[in-house]
Amino acid sequence: MILGIMGAMPEEMDKIIAAIDQKEIIERGSRIYYRGVLFEQTVVAVFSRWGKVAAAATAVNLILEFKVDRIVFTGVAGAISDELNVGDIVIGHHFFQHDMDARPLMRRFEIPLTGKTSYETPQENVDLMTLAVHNFLKYNKEFRKILCEQAICNPKLVIGDIASGDLFISSSAMKLVLSKNLPSAICAEMEGAAVAQVCNDYDIPLLVVRVISDAADEAAHVSAIGFVNQHAGDYSLSILKEYIHLIHNS
Repeated sequence: MILGIMGAMPEEMDKIIAAIDQKEIIERGSRIYYRGVLFEQTVVAVFSRWGKVAAAATAVNLILEFKVDRIVFTGVAGAISDELNVGDIVIGHHFFQHDMDARPLMRRFEIPLTGKTSYETPQENVDLMTLAVHNFLKYNKEFRKILCEQAICNPKLVIGDIASGDLFISSSAMKLVLSKNLPSAICAEMEGAAVAQVCNDYDIPLLVVRVISDAADEAAHVSAIGFVNQHAGDYSLSILKEYIHLIHNS
């Protein structure tokens, strides 16, 4: 089994890439793919770049050239739900493209030619990643201590719907509109739903795990960059470590 690992920002991927053993570096389509072994698991890791098109193109290459059997997309997101705080973890259940609107030809958010307005992660895949995140929160006490020193003392896990689009949600007004249009969406990012569409086309399992970096408000650009620089890589690597341990023993 080959695990594909994607992230949209280099800071989200740097620590994962550094931890890969027996690294082979392959450049394709302005991307650098790192093939090797992470925690005894064969992986291909890649910084996809921001946005739906960049992420979709990267996912296709992971599937067709590198023959990955499943993909984990890791990184940060902005909170749409008021119940989420910086440092909380979201496992995506349904994925919507919040900027897809072909009305009156079809329903708002409907992906052309599919009849779908969202893509869903199978519950058994969500359950496995849920256990991985719980193990991370329970056992990685050293990292939890570092987080608490930064006022992130009780991060929680939430399973919910994710809204993806080529917009950085960075104002209360934008967040309100998104929440009104997609009331089930609890966080927003720029890639997950596009990768979900690709993975659905090729029948490749996908898990999207996001850490809340900001409140998707007027201070989002400051909060997000600060969080990414300080904590995103550690979150991603720690959660992947637990997930890989579980898939080896499942």
